Amino acid sequence: MYFFFGNLLLRFIIKPVSLKMPLNQSRDQKLKERWEELVAVLSDRFSDGEALDVEGILYLVGLQELGQVHRKMKKDDNVNLIHIGICAVLEPFGYYRFDYIDDEGWPHFELLEELPPLKPGEQSVLMKEALVSYFLKRALIQ
Repeated sequence: MYFFFGNLLLRFIIKPVSLKMPLNQSRDQKLKERWEELVAVLSDRFSDGEALDVEGILYLVGLQELGQVHRKMKKDDNVNLIHIGICAVLEPFGYYRFDYIDDEGWPHFELLEELPPLKPGEQSVLMKEALVSYFLKRALIQ
């Protein structure tokens, strides 16, 4: 590319430059480290040697939110505990709002905003972010 300034001819060589930054690489790395720490801490406390997965950790959150840890749970209760865990960790993200506790002591949440359509990998990242945030607020991890 050439530009004329009076009698001066300037030649600029323009090279394509990518302005794309790595997709929050440092943020992603921090999430990965915190997730691994969370899994290690919770697996050490609540598992018999196997690493807990997202669903297992959501179950623990649901149990924590229910506050009835010594109660004998039925199969349907286990599914409801995972749902409570999902609602509790996504509440700060604006998807749910705590509504009330029923006569049996179960928390209920109101859906404020539908979750966006996400691919399975994106769902996993969202849940990991939400779980890490939940436990950061409770100072279980750094």
